[in-house]
Amino acid sequence: MKTFSTIFIMSIAISAFSSTNPGKDNNKDKPDNFKYLTEQFADARILRYQVPGFENLSLKQKTLIYFLSQAALCGRDITYDQNYKSNLLIRATLEAIYQNFNGNRSDKEFKKFMVYLKRVWFSNGIHHHYSTDKFFPEFSQEYFVTLIKQTPLEVLPIYDLQNKEQFFEELSTLIFSPDVAPKRVNLDPASDLVQSSASNFYDGPTQQEAEEFYAKMKDDAKKNKQSTLVSFGLNSKLVKEDGKVVEKTYKIGGLYSQAIEQIVSWLEKALTVTETPEQIDAVKKLIAYYRSGSLEAWDEFNIAWVKDQNSLVDFVNGFIEVYGDPLAMKGTWESVVNFKDVEATKRTEILSRNAQYFEDNSPVSPEFKKKKVKGVSAKVITVTQLGGDCDPTTPIGINLPNANWIRKEYGSKSVTMDNITYAYDRAAKGNGFLEEFAFSKEEIERADKYGHLAGNLTTDLHECLGHGSGQLKRGVGSDALKNYHSTIEESRADLFALYYIKDQVMIEFELIPSDEVAQAEYDSYIRNGLMTQLVRILPGKTIEQAHMRDRALICHWVYEKSKDKNVIEKVERDGKTYFRINDYDALRDQFGELLKIIQRITSEGDYNAARELVENYAVQVDPALHKEALERYAKLNIAPYAGFINPEYTLEMNGEAINDVIITYPDDFATQMLLYSKKYSFLPVR
Repeated sequence: MKTFSTIFIMSIAISAFSSTNPGKDNNKDKPDNFKYLTEQFADARILRYQVPGFENLSLKQKTLIYFLSQAALCGRDITYDQNYKSNLLIRATLEAIYQNFNGNRSDKEFKKFMVYLKRVWFSNGIHHHYSTDKFFPEFSQEYFVTLIKQTPLEVLPIYDLQNKEQFFEELSTLIFSPDVAPKRVNLDPASDLVQSSASNFYDGPTQQEAEEFYAKMKDDAKKNKQSTLVSFGLNSKLVKEDGKVVEKTYKIGGLYSQAIEQIVSWLEKALTVTETPEQIDAVKKLIAYYRSGSLEAWDEFNIAWVKDQNSLVDFVNGFIEVYGDPLAMKGTWESVVNFKDVEATKRTEILSRNAQYFEDNSPVSPEFKKKKVKGVSAKVITVTQLGGDCDPTTPIGINLPNANWIRKEYGSKSVTMDNITYAYDRAAKGNGFLEEFAFSKEEIERADKYGHLAGNLTTDLHECLGHGSGQLKRGVGSDALKNYHSTIEESRADLFALYYIKDQVMIEFELIPSDEVAQAEYDSYIRNGLMTQLVRILPGKTIEQAHMRDRALICHWVYEKSKDKNVIEKVERDGKTYFRINDYDALRDQFGELLKIIQRITSEGDYNAARELVENYAVQVDPALHKEALERYAKLNIAPYAGFINPEYTLEMNGEAINDVIITYPDDFATQMLLYSKKYSFLPVR
């Protein structure tokens, strides 16, 4: 599972913690003149991140990063196609226009066209990366026809030049019609979740047919004494052919074969420079999985990957997270390449060594706790490459594998992306956000002093311990909660982190210097969940994205349940609304109580209870508060979402031998996106 930033428009100084403390700032020596923010358009900012320490790696490690980074880029088109069946066609058309348009490029309408193209790149398609709503150009449909007609036909993805008018009409409808693919992921329980979602995981079946298909698959596996623990449907598309529902697997020789072949080619090169026997075994098993498409092979890879604890360089690569599937079964392709930040990892090693303490002392019911926590490993990483569903927007933490039985039997890996959170911080310096929405000077001072440490430590707890905590009852699968699975799972991990960041043991372990760190995190979390995250939502819309629902659920639940004790107070001052925490200890108790409830729901697969919690606390928006938040935020001129330009790597050759790997930091988003389309487009656009 992934963690996305809860302090997305941060104005937080870096913690000046003691150099002997595992929670210290390991970025303080980075140069301040690096350009983190490169541009802003629509609701998005484009940032850059540095890769400190890359130059100090061995040639073998640098080369491994290069090969894995190439594999990460080769899966780019898969994500576009999974998000919507016509994304590749639309992207190819827009890019052809941008590169070959013969008309006036200084015209304001062409500038609007460029914004739309950048939004498509930013979201890996025509649906908003967070809300999953279809977004539309600000230029007219008539101007779009002009763009196409002033672009040479031979560069456009038209297969039949005799039917060019039909092509124009098709593209115009796909882009401009509000009735065509309006929602990539529809979670409305009153709808057929499959047929009302535009994501490209299903073609033909209804929700009922899809659920019955996988229920039968599980029953058949049980009857044939095969594994029922595999993540059914994770790497496939479910289609209806001649009235029959069938599965099309992603593999070499199957769906997405052209891109997967390229991924495997670079993984095979990576085998020549792997660091440990365990890493060799993991890469070999990943290749075997891509060749066979077998979910048993995927599990074998994940087990081998978890066992690789000693490699400095590591990676994520595969069909993994299920946020894009309304039934929470099918994985979107993603990749992250990284190496361990040895110094910063000291704090996460403390957490992982003491995982049993946290499990034993959790406020959840004993029957839902693990009796013995196995294989919990956590580290702070330096990201070197983002790919697929993690590019250009990225999580700030990851805990994998997602299969609960592997977590229980073999453990998991948890990472916090330190150079990514640092880039967020530096890009947001002085933007005025805290001053506008924080209730008091004391809150601002706490955030300035401890915000970065609090955010990173919360991510550590969320990923390292939260997702890996608890256990399911026998016979309960991760798909039991269906469209509510992602929200409930993220809430569970968030609550675990919020509960424990205020535990006295955090001070005893010397992870934080005082209770003020927890207070800074509570201030930020409540402020965000009750108000400031609303700036990401258009007027009249409800909350859709899983992480936003998670935060809304937690904050609204604790606010409502503790009203009589005035734990959180809604304050009106100078015509503005603020939320002030009056009792941090009582708030922690409330977090613990909700964690107990949500762990039971998860462990028992209680769909009805999950639906009640999410629909009552996580979906609806107070229109007056929403309007106020938008108006106050608009004055700051900050885009609420951020994505990244990746570093680029080139080989310095000595004949046929690699002499060095050179890292550079490009600063133009469009140039990088066009380069990726030129070098890594392996799938047909139709």
